[in-house]
Amino acid sequence: MILATTIWSCAGSMSRQWSPSTNDIPNQHHISSVPFFPQTDYQCGPASLAMTLVWSGVVTDSERLSGAVYTPSLKGSLQPAMIGAARRHGRVAFVITSPGELLAEVVAGNPVIVLQNLGLSWAPVWHYAVVTGFDTDLDVVRLHSGEVKGKEISMRVFDNTWSRGGYWGLITLAPDRLPATAIETRYTEAVLGLEKAKKWPEAIQGYQTVLNKWPDNFPALMGIGNAYYAMGDLPAAERTFTEATHRFSTEGAAFNNLAQVLLEQGKKEAALTAAEQAVSMGGPMSGVFQETLDDIKSSLTEP
Repeated sequence: MILATTIWSCAGSMSRQWSPSTNDIPNQHHISSVPFFPQTDYQCGPASLAMTLVWSGVVTDSERLSGAVYTPSLKGSLQPAMIGAARRHGRVAFVITSPGELLAEVVAGNPVIVLQNLGLSWAPVWHYAVVTGFDTDLDVVRLHSGEVKGKEISMRVFDNTWSRGGYWGLITLAPDRLPATAIETRYTEAVLGLEKAKKWPEAIQGYQTVLNKWPDNFPALMGIGNAYYAMGDLPAAERTFTEATHRFSTEGAAFNNLAQVLLEQGKKEAALTAAEQAVSMGGPMSGVFQETLDDIKSSLTEP
């Protein structure tokens, strides 16, 4: 069961994006390694999420997830709750929004949770399922849905039901695995979700995945430093922020964070130099930089 912007209970013309347009998308593909959890009443959200999380290596099941994503009073699961639960389990929750993206992810071996409206636009019956494959020659999409494993429905019917849900899809990946359709900004923001969930080691791994693909991604490098700092590993945070000041020498935030880490390690003179550098750069965070500098100056006058 689920909801899009509110909550939803389980219960035209096909997009041209279903026609493979590049040699990268074969006519058929199936992911055989996705486990199946049959849903009980109103539990399509927890069941679908359990399938993709277990597929990704998480030890869980739909019963354990129910309390985290299912809202009894609404008889459904909100999309933000699904995303949040995936993050709390150390997985990057990456949202897709088109048939083309779904095909690419399935071909890459990534099962996709989809939100369908099995009813009508004016009488919706919302439902979560997990897409595990497709065959354009047979015109079918395969999914784990309800009490049926590997259910086959026509692409036209699937497109109709999925499009009514805004083509919302979710993949839940280990942080060292890059989505096939990853775009730099979107994926970096998805990894930031791990940082917000305080999954520090997973966030570091996710940000490193970003840097492996996009070496000049400043937010990812800073995210690694912030995660080390949150874990209390100040030497590692210092090394990371030092690297950031060398590679991104015009970014005041790198110097500010380095100054804070140096100060907390008792390296006050070096901290002062870094903080002064940050303040000299100005920008929208100049007030934060000044506060850091003031703190360091105050510490220098302490007995």
